[in-house]
Amino acid sequence: MKITLKIFLLLAVVTQFSCVKDPFKEFEEGNWNNERSILCIKFQNQVGAAEIVRDGDATGTIMVGINTDAVSDFTNIELSTLVLSYDASATVDVGDALNFENESSSATITVTSPTGISREYTVIAEPFTETILGTYAVSNLIVWGGTGPEYGGGAVLAMTDKPWVWPENGGPAAELDNTITLELGGFTDQGNSYGTITNNAGPDGAYADFQYVLDPSTDVNGFYRKIPAGEGQWERNYATGMVTFTFADGSTTSGVFVESATTVDLGFDQTKTVENQAFQFQLNGTDDWDNIYSDYDKFVKKPRTYWIDLVKK
Repeated sequence: MKITLKIFLLLAVVTQFSCVKDPFKEFEEGNWNNERSILCIKFQNQVGAAEIVRDGDATGTIMVGINTDAVSDFTNIELSTLVLSYDASATVDVGDALNFENESSSATITVTSPTGISREYTVIAEPFTETILGTYAVSNLIVWGGTGPEYGGGAVLAMTDKPWVWPENGGPAAELDNTITLELGGFTDQGNSYGTITNNAGPDGAYADFQYVLDPSTDVNGFYRKIPAGEGQWERNYATGMVTFTFADGSTTSGVFVESATTVDLGFDQTKTVENQAFQFQLNGTDDWDNIYSDYDKFVKKPRTYWIDLVKK
């Protein structure tokens, strides 16, 4: 009887283990992977990152901006980057070209998982024109500054409205006959536009040396030399809205390009009106309550925002 029981228990154990599913078999055969997604995509002359949306199990939408200054033929836009979910396949490869010259400005890409399930992406190409390009005349240099604006210590001032605080020759007025030209060089892997900037000194052949000459005399080029004198580089980040300028020595500054007429509310009953275009820079001055209400405080100690006003030629 005992021998029969032992045999029965042994058979039960063998049967139990024979029914255990191999945990790696499904992984090895790929039956677990239904992923069919586009993780990253980029086309030649694309501006900014693509916006990828999975609309559902079977469809998705991708929005891309294509630089029309570099591409005139939307029938042949080449794919430069395509990253898919693990082990998925697509109906296009890097180097292939898509045709967006149709009523909806769209093309399709189908992605298939290893298990054979598909998702069809509609790729929509939006024409993009880089608006920063061109030649501009410098029309004014404006500073919003001052400690304690809630007590009347702040003001919006044209730098040339206070000629006595700057050098008689080579102060801010030297910039007002300058022209600034921005040319396109291309696009980074992140989709940022970039190129060269040329700050021409104009008929007087001079650039401003931003020196505050009253006591205490102070070099404030660190605040106000935001555009390289002569030639430099620019890069525009569409994710942050910032334009970065690189000088010959490798140093950089960053500001915002104001593309059209607008009025900026600064608070404290203060505003700044941009009549055409401008580069706008945030400054990092320090409160100086001992010199509140003075030109020194506004230009040297607590400048807040700086505009280079422009007129496109």
